[in-house]
Amino acid sequence: MKYLNSFFAFFAVVFFSSNLIASPLVDVEWLKGKIESGETNSNILLIDIRNSIGGGSYETYLDGHIPTSIHSDYGKDGWRVNVDNTVGLVPTEEQFQILARSLGVNDDTHVVIIPAGVSSSDFGSAARSYWTFKVFGHDNVSVLNGGLNAWKNAYPNEIETGDFVKRSAGNFTAKFVPELYISTDDVAKVVGNKGDIILLDGRPADQFYAEAQHPKARIAGRLPESVMLFQENAYNVAQNILKSDSELKEVFADYLNEDVISYCNTGHWAANNWFVLSEVLGNKNVRLYDGSMVEWTQDPIRPVETSGRSNLDKLKGIIG
Repeated sequence: MKYLNSFFAFFAVVFFSSNLIASPLVDVEWLKGKIESGETNSNILLIDIRNSIGGGSYETYLDGHIPTSIHSDYGKDGWRVNVDNTVGLVPTEEQFQILARSLGVNDDTHVVIIPAGVSSSDFGSAARSYWTFKVFGHDNVSVLNGGLNAWKNAYPNEIETGDFVKRSAGNFTAKFVPELYISTDDVAKVVGNKGDIILLDGRPADQFYAEAQHPKARIAGRLPESVMLFQENAYNVAQNILKSDSELKEVFADYLNEDVISYCNTGHWAANNWFVLSEVLGNKNVRLYDGSMVEWTQDPIRPVETSGRSNLDKLKGIIG
């Protein structure tokens, strides 16, 4: 019996280890170990998504990147798609499956997303790419905290240049997970009968208060009865990494156990708030509205709040 119990214990370890969900954030020390072990040439795929948001491109990738990483431009390669007058929407199952397979993603691949590591908006590229994998059923995905910048600071002499060797086409099968997503029609139902659901706006104050707007939005303003939490509040600007878990719990204290819809203009900044609440802090009742204000404002019938800052808000802005 002792040997039988040992066998089942060993089997359980092997089985559950092979089905673990990846940590949402990994650091450069972890990544260095995986590169040295050779795993980033097999079951771990490093995707450098540098794009114009962080001042990056395929050309900057060629100039220097983390060893064994490949490049896919977040802004150009189909991570987000444009439909009619709305920019930045989630691709279809078929579109994303084609993209992921072309990068070499298999159903069991551990994908690590690498941003430039230069700003919270740049981190949004990684958070949104991460969400896209999740919304199409691939849980084995992580973001490199601090991105390429953190790697360069830690290992300045371990930078590769030139092109990457394209992997064989993967076998990834996209399976849409509706619990992570909300459509404009469903947002309209919430706006009409919000209840306890939090509409969390990740944009800066000038856009929340209708003093500025995205160029693709029809008008300035916000979803009715929404609250603002600028996505940069989750980011350590000095170090270009996410704030610590304890700091994030303070920033998001009012939303840790609430039903939340995270939105912004195009679902980019909103991905940061979704990532922190859902993946780092564990609130699994958070959905991302990819269309956000650009899609919402296309129909003039949909309500938009445009009231400005109160005198108290203005005073807070003056005194910090």
